[in-house]
Amino acid sequence: MIIDSITGMERYFSLHPRFEKVYKYLRSQSLQELAEGRYEIDGHNAYMTISTSKCREVENAKLEVHDSYIDIQIPLESCETFGWRDRSNCNEILTPYDETKDIAFFADTAEVFFTLEPLSIAIFFPHDAHAPLIGNGSMKKAVIKVRV
Repeated sequence: MIIDSITGMERYFSLHPRFEKVYKYLRSQSLQELAEGRYEIDGHNAYMTISTSKCREVENAKLEVHDSYIDIQIPLESCETFGWRDRSNCNEILTPYDETKDIAFFADTAEVFFTLEPLSIAIFFPHDAHAPLIGNGSMKKAVIKVRV
């Protein structure tokens, strides 16, 4: 997992060949002004979804993991709290991995919680179990999917 600002993403170009393209795309957009929907960055290799979702209480935020995509999550209008746990420490499968949706859920509890300011980023790799959307009210955010 990486926590940083959008501009700080330059430091991680060597971690994945598509991170530079994603960074350039993000810097070219007024993210907070974009309408909800899917935005192509590099076809199925990298794309962004803007959505507004209802936030959850900590006890209702389930850990999720992805095998095919890295998640780059960006709160757009308000702070967002996340839970995190190393996937290798997750033992209680809640929903088995669905290859079509690239997601599995665990009933384990997060080991670490952190809060991101708007336009900060959290990068979650396949080994990062994460529980997004912890908070009150609703949350407008961007989620960029980068194929592993």
